[in-house]
Amino acid sequence: MAGESESFTTAVSADDNEKFGFERSEMYQTNLAGTVDYFERHIFLCYKSYESWPSRVEDSDSDPLPKLFASALKARRNEFKVKTRLTICEGGDDLKLSEGDVLIFPQMILYRGLGESDVDSFVEDVLVSSKPWQSGVQEELSGSYVFVCAHNNRDRRCGVCGPPLIEKFREEIESKNLKDQVFVTACSHIGGHKYAGNVIVFSADPDGKIVGNWYGYVTPGDVLELLEKQIGKGEVIERIWRGQMGVNVKEAEKVEEPKLSNGTHSNNNEKQQPQEIATEETTERVGGCCQGANGVSCCRDENVEKKAGDKELGGLSGWTGKWEQRHILTTVAVVGAVATVAVAYGLYRRAR
Repeated sequence: MAGESESFTTAVSADDNEKFGFERSEMYQTNLAGTVDYFERHIFLCYKSYESWPSRVEDSDSDPLPKLFASALKARRNEFKVKTRLTICEGGDDLKLSEGDVLIFPQMILYRGLGESDVDSFVEDVLVSSKPWQSGVQEELSGSYVFVCAHNNRDRRCGVCGPPLIEKFREEIESKNLKDQVFVTACSHIGGHKYAGNVIVFSADPDGKIVGNWYGYVTPGDVLELLEKQIGKGEVIERIWRGQMGVNVKEAEKVEEPKLSNGTHSNNNEKQQPQEIATEETTERVGGCCQGANGVSCCRDENVEKKAGDKELGGLSGWTGKWEQRHILTTVAVVGAVATVAVAYGLYRRAR
């Protein structure tokens, strides 16, 4: 992958590329599947340029529209029928979008020109009541949408990796004559900067349903495959797949462990732990074992010792029970014999 990304990092110093770019040591060190929190609706608010976004654009006093929108969503979130996520994106001529335009996925809906004074009515109509916005015209989106985190002021890794990914997407889109079908732009923080390059693709799956797939550790060398497989065929690329909108984390973790770009599997302990716990719950594992001479094990596992103790207690309990049973039977037999003698003696006395 290093060679494939070199031509797209010329604007970045070698030191920055090694620390924050596609050559950094943390690349491919974490299993990605299951690193997306569950949500069902993704809203993108077009606002200025990614280069001007402050670290916390949704909390910035100098950026009232994103702040008002984020605050309204937070205040009304318990009234939403579906779990909703907000991300800021850049507009531009490629998408024919301007500041204040709102995109909603997976519904593929566009509303134009949201202003500060419109936020409350928009949230009430569209997001709470699930109705068309009375103050705006609803437009239908078509094609596929690619959002690349390039939020440099939030994390340098996305600032270094994001722009060359956008450049490469646009280059491939142009070369394949897909400008009217695939749209790409920069977006703000989406979580997991350590997975940069972070990419979200909204496109149709094999059944024609619009889904949002998240990808991490994406390099320019992965762009063509994302266009041909994820967007062209609706096929998930598991080795860089983080998760999918509307899919629970536990469900995502059931996906076969993704292979890294070099064809190997990740050994990250953080993602291995759930599998280890599940294994411990379904099988009897022996912990703290050592291997002695000639293959003799010197395991000392609390569960094994407990089971052995239970067996011993069970054997003792069974033996005691049998002894008590024999004792009772013997007592009954003696009592019965005494009673028989007494009856016979009574009959003998009467006979005399």
